[in-house]
Amino acid sequence: MSTTALEPIAHHGSVVEHEEHHGGLIPIAPERQLQFNRLGMWLFIISETFLFAGILIMRIVLGRDTEGFVRPELSQGLGLLITSILLASSFFVNRGEVAIKHNDRFNFNLSIFLALVLGLVFVVGVAYEWNEVHKDFGPATGPVINGMFYFMTGIHALHVITGIIFLLVVFLNGIRGKYSAKSHWGVESAALYWHFVDVVWVFFYVALYLIGTVAEPMK
Repeated sequence: MSTTALEPIAHHGSVVEHEEHHGGLIPIAPERQLQFNRLGMWLFIISETFLFAGILIMRIVLGRDTEGFVRPELSQGLGLLITSILLASSFFVNRGEVAIKHNDRFNFNLSIFLALVLGLVFVVGVAYEWNEVHKDFGPATGPVINGMFYFMTGIHALHVITGIIFLLVVFLNGIRGKYSAKSHWGVESAALYWHFVDVVWVFFYVALYLIGTVAEPMK
């Protein structure tokens, strides 16, 4: 028997090392670790999907009164603008992901930076809409409609802020040159989360801005 503490073994087409003594750990091959990472991320996305689906169902159930399905009186122009901004940010995230796959670090950093800026602008736009609703729409329309709007946009904004933090980490790591065409799981996971949050907003936008008639003020 060899006296070396470690020896290479073949494992699914790659070479890994293991300790000869009992109880030694066999490192997971990078390809297999990436598969586990992706599986974990998708399971997280699925769990979040159930959360947002439940919120949309709540919107449908509670968004009715004696006159039918109602919605808040929101600025259609602002709603379309912030939606376009968020979709544009998703475009730049995808552009950055493609760039790093080709080791194009300049376009990668630029794209992620632009996505960050657009994400922040989106949050500011939502905050402005909150202020307008509170000022013009107010409590006169009833707590259900108001609460629904604040809850849906608020919980989504929290997810967007989380995504912004992820993108900021990716951007800082990108500046330090920590990603390459062969190693960029951080970019991939942040991009997947960001695209998911964008898709959720499209459904929220339709549910809050487009479907139903404007609720009448309470007497």
